[in-house]
Amino acid sequence: MSSFLEDTHLSAISPSSSFSDTVRLEREGRLAVVVIDNPPVNAGSASVRSGIHAAVAHVAADPDIDACVLMGAGGSFIAGSDIREFDQPLADPQLPAVIAAIEACPKPVVAALDGAALGGGFEVALGCDARIGTPHLVVGLPEVQLGIIPGAGGTQRLPRLVGMSAAIEMICSGRRVKAEEALRLGILDAVTEGDLRGAALDHASSLGGAKRRVRDAPLPADPVARVEKARQDALRQGRGRPVRDAIEAVGWAGMLGFDDALAKERELFQRLRTGEAAAALRHLFFAEREALKFPGLKDAAAHPLGRIGVLGAGTMGSGIASAVLAAGYQVVLIDPVPAALEAGLGRIRESEARHVAAGRLTVEQSRHHLDRLTAAGTVAALADAARPAVDMVIEAVFEDMQVKTEVMRQLGATLPGSAIIASNTSYLDLDALAEASGSPERVVGLHFFAPATLMRLLEVVKGRATGLDVLRTARDFARTLGKIPVISGVGDGFIGNRIYSAYRAQCEFMVEEGAMPQEVDAAMEAFGFALGPFAVGDLSGLDIAWKNRRRLAATRDPGARYCAIPDRLCEAGRLGRKTGAGWYRHSADGRTRAPDPEVLQLIEEARAAAGVVPRAFSPEDIQMRALAAIVNEGILVLEAGIAQRASDIDLVLVHGYGFPADRGGPLFWAGRQPKARILAAAANLAAKAGPGFRPADLGRWPLFSPT
Repeated sequence: MSSFLEDTHLSAISPSSSFSDTVRLEREGRLAVVVIDNPPVNAGSASVRSGIHAAVAHVAADPDIDACVLMGAGGSFIAGSDIREFDQPLADPQLPAVIAAIEACPKPVVAALDGAALGGGFEVALGCDARIGTPHLVVGLPEVQLGIIPGAGGTQRLPRLVGMSAAIEMICSGRRVKAEEALRLGILDAVTEGDLRGAALDHASSLGGAKRRVRDAPLPADPVARVEKARQDALRQGRGRPVRDAIEAVGWAGMLGFDDALAKERELFQRLRTGEAAAALRHLFFAEREALKFPGLKDAAAHPLGRIGVLGAGTMGSGIASAVLAAGYQVVLIDPVPAALEAGLGRIRESEARHVAAGRLTVEQSRHHLDRLTAAGTVAALADAARPAVDMVIEAVFEDMQVKTEVMRQLGATLPGSAIIASNTSYLDLDALAEASGSPERVVGLHFFAPATLMRLLEVVKGRATGLDVLRTARDFARTLGKIPVISGVGDGFIGNRIYSAYRAQCEFMVEEGAMPQEVDAAMEAFGFALGPFAVGDLSGLDIAWKNRRRLAATRDPGARYCAIPDRLCEAGRLGRKTGAGWYRHSADGRTRAPDPEVLQLIEEARAAAGVVPRAFSPEDIQMRALAAIVNEGILVLEAGIAQRASDIDLVLVHGYGFPADRGGPLFWAGRQPKARILAAAANLAAKAGPGFRPADLGRWPLFSPT
C-alpha cells in the first residue's frame, strides 16, 4: 500500500462541516467524503444541489484534500430530483451547474452508489470520475416517464459509457438497471459486497489525483443497424412519452460538440418540463403515492405471506399465478377439472419460456419460479396437514354469482382461520360473496386486469366487513407484485368497470345514431387511447359484457335507453377476436382487423327497428361525448364513495383502460379544460343519453379551471 493510502487510513476522521441542511463534508486524512442526507430517499432538492456545489468548491480549493467521495446517507444515493419543484422556476444552482463544478474540480470525485441513483441523481454520478456500487444498487434515467428528457447531461454522458443503442434503450424505456448489468455495461467501475465507503475511498486514492471525466471519453463503436433497431423499438414501445425528443437528444452525442449538445439538451428539457404532458405525468406520479393511503391503514398490521393459493386455472388464474410466482411466493394452482389444470400449468410454463427467450429471465431464475409451483385438484388440498399452510387464496373462477358463492363457502369452511380469502370478481357484489364465506372480515377483492402478468393496475376492494389488517396485507401484496394498488369500495363494476361501462354505452349509442364502430375507434385513438372501445371489446371478448348485461336485465329500468346491437352480435356468434369476428372481421392470426359488411347490415337493421335516422359525427363530437360520459360517471363514483379521490380514478383509467397517460387521466384532463366546454359536453350528453341517465353534479367538485 502506498504511503498516500497509509496516511489516509491512519488519520483520524475530522469533524464534519455542513454546507447546507442536507449536505455535509467529512474528512478522512487527505480525502473528503461529501455526504447527502435528505431523508427518506435523498431527493435532489435545491438544498442538496447547493450543498454539493459548495462542498465541491471547498474540495477544489483546499490544498490538504487530494480526492473526494460523494455518497448518500440512509442506504440511497440520490433517488432522483425533487419533482415537486418542477411546477415552479428551478432555484439555482441548477443541476447542470452542480455537475459542471464536479467536472471542473481539479481533484477526482468518486460516486459511492447504494440503493437508487435515478434521474438527476444518476446524472450527478455520471458527472463524477468513477462510480462504485453495491449489489443492491439500481440506476436509471426515468425522465421520459414524467414527460421530459434527462436535462443535466444524461443523454450525452451515458452514450459515452454504454454506446448509442444501449443509451437509447435505457433512456427511452426509463427502466431501472441493476448493479450487475450496470457493471457489465461499463456504467460502474466496480461493485463491492463490503464497506461501500471504504471501497470508494480506496478507489479515489488509487486514481492518484487523475481526472477521468466521462465527457472526455469517445463514443464506443456501435453498428448502425443496432442503433437503428434501438430507435425503432423505442418508438414502438414509447406511446405517450417524449421518446422522439429523447432519441434526437442522444443523437446529438455523435453530431455536436459536448457543450453545444448539453445546451440543446437543457433547452429541450426546460421546454418539456413546462408542457401539458409533463404536468399530467407528474400528477400520475403523485397520484400513485396518494392511492396507498386509506384511513386507519397505516396503523394496521399486515399478515406475513409465503404460500398463495390460486383457485381457477383459466387464462386469468394462470396469469395471476405467474405474476405471484415472479414476485417470489410459493403458489398452489387449483382446478377440479384435470384438463383445465394441465392447460393452466402449460400456460405458466409457456409464459416462463417467453421471458427466458426475451432475456428477461435466466434459465435458472425460471427454474426457481417453477420449483415454487404446485398443483391440486380440490380446495380440500389446501387443508392437507401434509402440505404447508396457505396464507391467502385468490379465487379466479368463472364470473358467475352462483359459482363464486359456492367457492367462497368452500374456502370459508376449508381454510385455516388465519388465511385471507381474495376474490378476483370484476363486477359482482363482494359483500354478498364475503358473507357466503362465513368470515367476511377476512375477505378482500383483488381485481386483476388481463394480462395479469403485464397490467400494472390492481383494484383492491374493501368490503363492508373487510378488516384493516386484511386490506393492508392486500395492498402491500399488490405492491410486491409490482402493481399499482387502488383501493375501491363495493359497487357494481367497482371503479374501473363501472366507468368503462358508461363510456362503452355512449359509444354504442353513437353507433346506433349514425357513427360507425371504426369511426368511434379512430376518434378515441386520435385522442390518445391505446385502442378504441370496439377494438377493446373484440380483444377481450364481447361475451363478457353480454353476460353482465343479462345479469342486470332484471333490475334495469324498463324505460332506460338500451342499445341491442352488441347483443345481436353475440347472438350471431360474433364474440370478438377469439371467434374471428365481432365488431370487426379479424385475420386468422388475430393481428389485423377490418370493417365487416355483415356488421353494417346488422347495425342498419337495429337502427331501423329503433326508428333511428342516422346522422354524421365528427371526431370531436365523438370524443367529447365519450369523455363527458367518463367524467360524469367518475363524479358519480366519487359521490358514492366507491373511489376515495379523483386521482384514484385517473390512475384506474390510465393503467387499466388505456386512457392516455400524457393527459393525466379523465378528471385531471377535465380540470385543465375551460369549465364552459365541460359543462356544454355534459349537457349534450344528458340530452342524448335518454331516459335513465343520471347526470352528476359537476359543480360540487373543484376540478375545473375558472375560464
